[in-house]
Amino acid sequence: MPDLDDLLDIRTRRPAAIAAAASARRKPTSLFGPHGKLMIIAADHPARGALRAGDDPLAMANRTDLLDRIRTALARPGVNGVLGTPDILEDLLLLGALDDKVVIGSMNRGGLAGTSFEIDDRFTAYDAESIAAAGFEGGKMLLRIDPDDPGTVATLQSCGAAVGELAARRRMAMVEPFISHRVDGRVRNELTAEAMIRAMTVAAGLGTTSAYTWLKVPVVREMEKVMASTTLPALILGGEGEAAYAEWRKALDLPTVQGLVIGRSLLYPARGSVTDAVDRAVSLL
Repeated sequence: MPDLDDLLDIRTRRPAAIAAAASARRKPTSLFGPHGKLMIIAADHPARGALRAGDDPLAMANRTDLLDRIRTALARPGVNGVLGTPDILEDLLLLGALDDKVVIGSMNRGGLAGTSFEIDDRFTAYDAESIAAAGFEGGKMLLRIDPDDPGTVATLQSCGAAVGELAARRRMAMVEPFISHRVDGRVRNELTAEAMIRAMTVAAGLGTTSAYTWLKVPVVREMEKVMASTTLPALILGGEGEAAYAEWRKALDLPTVQGLVIGRSLLYPARGSVTDAVDRAVSLL
């Protein structure tokens, strides 16, 4: 298995090795781990220019350090998936870290953090065809609905098309919906029960079929009421701090919640090691 020092040599002289590694990857036999849930490590933040973790604005800027943290997390018992953009997933393929893992490709990364065009979130990474060609299990898309930004409709249309295209290939479409607003020029997600219900019901209706649609949602107040708004399976996305673990535990008791998709709070924990943070999250399942 190549190590981090070998990646540049492979990418420079043998780029076809990436497709070969995808073809040779040992596929998971199920979406679910031994605990009966999905436990996915999210690592698609850098492609949106979102490199902050905790108080460090450039925590995710060191790629070899990030890959080492992801590999550590993926090696822990009970972790059975990863979410990433092509650059990260291809490094992990070459490092042999994706055997038996559920792999979700991140699709729309055009809505760069802090830009004037953030809501018009173009599909600039994976598409359904490339996800299927790589043998990955699904694709993820972010859907921020800003009532005051006309760029929303282009993102809605693109997400609807992507849901249908993934379903046609029997791949999971993981949709992460929010109602969003600009506050002092920056996009902020409205994390109330009513806003999440509205966002989730819009997301659930996207595409030509919902047969392969999953939702990726945050923990908010009145989660029982929020999750009662859909019959689609859902995964809980990460929070920060000690309180996040208690919130994840409560959300996992809801019938439609099928697991966790956690990134920075496990890869860059405020206290302890990556191993400690990941094992603690897995214990909730």
